[in-house]
Amino acid sequence: MIDKKEKTAPNVSVGADTEQSIQKCTDNSITDYDENIKDLGESFREMQREMLRQMDPSYMKTVSMSELYDTVYQSNPPLIDGLLYPGTYIFAGAPKLGKSFLMAQLAYHISTGTPLWNFPVRKGTALYLALEDDYRRLQERLYRMFGTESADNLHFSVSASQIGKGLDEQLQGFVTERPDTKLIIIDTLQKVREVGGDNYSYANDYEIITRLKKFADSYGICLLLVHHTRKQNADDKFDMISGTNGLLGAADGGFILRKEKRTSNAATLEVSGRDQPDQKIYLNRNPKTLVWELEKTETELWKQPPEPLLENIADKITGEKSEWQGTPTELVDFLGVDMKANALTMKLNINAGRLFNEYGIRYQNKRCHDGRRVSLALEQRDDA
Repeated sequence: MIDKKEKTAPNVSVGADTEQSIQKCTDNSITDYDENIKDLGESFREMQREMLRQMDPSYMKTVSMSELYDTVYQSNPPLIDGLLYPGTYIFAGAPKLGKSFLMAQLAYHISTGTPLWNFPVRKGTALYLALEDDYRRLQERLYRMFGTESADNLHFSVSASQIGKGLDEQLQGFVTERPDTKLIIIDTLQKVREVGGDNYSYANDYEIITRLKKFADSYGICLLLVHHTRKQNADDKFDMISGTNGLLGAADGGFILRKEKRTSNAATLEVSGRDQPDQKIYLNRNPKTLVWELEKTETELWKQPPEPLLENIADKITGEKSEWQGTPTELVDFLGVDMKANALTMKLNINAGRLFNEYGIRYQNKRCHDGRRVSLALEQRDDA
């Protein structure tokens, strides 16, 4: 499993630039050889002690608030800004409502990087497991929706193994071969679930989603699970998801596609999740192409106000000067801000994900043999 966060230090502190550590991030001279050997020996002994502590049944790993603030967690940007984020999501709707057409539409827009309903899209490989279809039907559907415009990085399969019986390995193999994978759609969840008497217990539902979420989180991708809704109505539309609350409870969020009248082309898409704001989107299905088109959104999406510190960095890290590195104290001088060095790095640790998502600038904070080193680098993003 791939760990997506980057620790600034094994024993984290927000101290001065000259703090020493057992970790080295630059080459050492020959005169430092003996000292480095001692440091490595102590590092190995500390690793042994930590392993023994973690093997103790009474051990509970904790992180202090200071350690939390002093750690850079590199976030994954959204696939579709304000709509679809990395994680595991339930996409539910009544049978024969047009869910599969919308799934094909999402996969196509992500594989081509084409904006969807005025939402910016980041391009990446997509896999659509259309387990209730065949390739002939897929071919006809895609041609009707998109014509002859095709995408090499949009893949389909009409068969897959079940969870715990080969699906995990199949998905891992696909992502390993295509590391730019951003989206995997499983249509439907029921097709990959184990058949058993405990199928609809809360514990079983929660365990299934947790297992899939662990995979999605380890690779930083979005896993979209197509599912059905109950016939009974509910005040909270997400209570209409078939099965127990364990499905949505373990997921990062959910989508509900509904029609007031089955014969109508109008529908609503309700969105709720940990990362995206709750919203209601009004759609209309084009009768010719069967593509879902945007009518309106119920409310304007809330956006974070600009952060002057991040704008300052973006003004200085450009195509002409795309990299900078130095100590936290040197960074204060470089940015010309009236802040203490440790307060500046702490604020950037917390805003590292936003700095990259909004400006494409990667921030890193490491502890080296001669003190802390921070770096800023402009990276090519895959927004287009």
